[in-house]
Amino acid sequence: MEIIKKISAKAKDLYGEPVPAIAFLGDSVTQGCFEIYLEENGNCNTVFDRKHSGSSYVSDILEVLFPQVPVCIINAGISGDNALNGSRRVERDVLRFHPDLTVVGYGLNDCGGDIEDFKRGLREIFRKLKEGGSEVIYVTPNMMNTSISCHIKETEIAAIAENTRRQQVEGRLDAIAEEGRKAAAEFGIPVCDIYSKWKLLYSNGVDTTALLANHINHPCRKMNWLTAYSLVEVMMQ
Repeated sequence: MEIIKKISAKAKDLYGEPVPAIAFLGDSVTQGCFEIYLEENGNCNTVFDRKHSGSSYVSDILEVLFPQVPVCIINAGISGDNALNGSRRVERDVLRFHPDLTVVGYGLNDCGGDIEDFKRGLREIFRKLKEGGSEVIYVTPNMMNTSISCHIKETEIAAIAENTRRQQVEGRLDAIAEEGRKAAAEFGIPVCDIYSKWKLLYSNGVDTTALLANHINHPCRKMNWLTAYSLVEVMMQ
C-alpha cells in the first residue's frame, strides 16, 4: 500500500518528505474500551485505555520498524458508534486531518440495528474517504461472547451479555462481517479480516469469550496486538 511507501520514503528523507498520517474511524474497540462496570446510579460504563488500543499498537509496531519516522495517529473511535453515524462524521473527525490512510472498523454495534443501515453507512464512509484522497483498510469486527462468563455477576451486565451472545451464535455478526467484506470489495478496499482469525481460534477450541476484556465484545489488551500486527501486514501488501 502507499502508506508504507510514504513511511519508507520519510525514513530515507526526513527533511524532504511529509509526516505520514493514519486515522482510525470506528466504535469502542477503536477508541480503546475494555472492562465494563456498574456506576453507583446503576448505569453501565467502560474502562477507557487508549494506550492499549489497536491504533496505539500500530504506532508502536511502526516505531519498531521505522524508528526515525514520526507517524501521526488520529484515533476517531467513539464508544457506541455505528457505521451510519460514522458516515456523518467522516469530514469532521477524519478528513479535516488529511490522513494518508484511514482504518475503518465497524460491525459490533451494527449487529443490534438494521443491517441495511450498516451497508449504507459503510459504503458512504468508503466513498467519502476515497473521494477525500485517503487510502482505506476495512477491519472486520472481532467475535463477541459465545457464552455467559462466570466472571459476570451483575444482572444488568449479564442481560447485555445474553443479547450479544445471541447475536453471535445466531450468525448475525457473521452476516455483518460478510457484508463488510462485500462493501470493501466494491470499492477495491483491502480487508484486515480479524473476524476470520477469531473464528479460526474458536474452531480450534479456544475460549474466545475469555479473550474479551468485558466478556462481551471488547478484546483484551493483548488481543489488540493481533489486530495491530494484522493491520501492518495488510499495509505492507
